[in-house]
Amino acid sequence: MTSVKQDVYTIIPNLENLIEEIQTDSITSRTFYKGDGFNAILFAFDAGQELSEHTSTKSAILQIVEGEGRVTLGEDVHKVKQGAWIQMPPHLKHSVYAETPLKMLLLMFKSV
Repeated sequence: MTSVKQDVYTIIPNLENLIEEIQTDSITSRTFYKGDGFNAILFAFDAGQELSEHTSTKSAILQIVEGEGRVTLGEDVHKVKQGAWIQMPPHLKHSVYAETPLKMLLLMFKSV
């Protein structure tokens, strides 16, 4: 499924379909929007896959689109599932572990 981009807006009818099949034993990502203020990336994790602890210089929002997992934010561990929404400031240590096949939307905001 492709996005439809007009001069004023972009619409993606279904985020889940940007990565239709979760690859076995892997993490897949697809950057589907690059704008003046932010980038949007969809991640798909197979169960048991992990994005290891790291930081970013950008503010970010994570939203779980499908599945269940654990997100570590600093020293805190949170169980997350479809519908969870997380805002993160720059330089916060974080990681993501997929307990089931998981799709996650990441919005990364450019610093002002």
